[in-house]
Amino acid sequence: MRSPKVKIAIFHGSPRKGNTYTATSIFMDELKQCGDVQFTEFFLPESMPKFCTGCQLCFGYPSGKCPHFEYVEPIKDAILDADALIFTTPHHAGSTMSACMKNLLDHIDFFAMTVTPHEEIFRKKAFILTTGTGSTSAIKPIKRGLKHWAINRVYSLGLRMFSNKWANMPEARRTRLEQAIRRAARKFYAAPIRRPYLSTVFMYYLDRFIMNKYIGEGNYPYEYWREKGFLAKRPF
Repeated sequence: MRSPKVKIAIFHGSPRKGNTYTATSIFMDELKQCGDVQFTEFFLPESMPKFCTGCQLCFGYPSGKCPHFEYVEPIKDAILDADALIFTTPHHAGSTMSACMKNLLDHIDFFAMTVTPHEEIFRKKAFILTTGTGSTSAIKPIKRGLKHWAINRVYSLGLRMFSNKWANMPEARRTRLEQAIRRAARKFYAAPIRRPYLSTVFMYYLDRFIMNKYIGEGNYPYEYWREKGFLAKRPF
């Protein structure tokens, strides 16, 4: 029996198609070897050219109130429709993610458990792929943000290239990195949905307490939680 198609949304965190893009292409190729996959790709900053203004309208109203709604909505729809998510970024100054990746996450922070968690997110897995000397440090804030969405599992791979161009690396090193990327892709494809993180469960009960005690009736996040039934019982 043929396995169902796996839909994956990918967010490329750099306009420069360098090491990170090369590594991502290898990762995608291996996923295609694993089964029937369908990719929806977003290239930053093209897919999100406007900077988040910090207006916080998405915290008090549905996401359609965002002044950059025309860019946010296609991304939101792709995330909710996908079975899995991939976020890629080179490490930039201060060993963190690229500015355009940070801008993307700022725009979709309404997915956070403290605002409007989405049930579709609870059974998704995500992968973070980074390159550069500080690549592992760049993973941490993205992973923290995704866990605040109550996503089921977050996997990652940080590659320290020691070269600004993939082709300039010694062949032996390129081979080792490609093997690591393909191995990570196979594991990600096969990774099952698991019990939620313990931190996710704790966060749910804390946020439910905050909704009841400090947000209250008549305010958007509270009413959203009540409509979804999150105030009555744990959704995962």
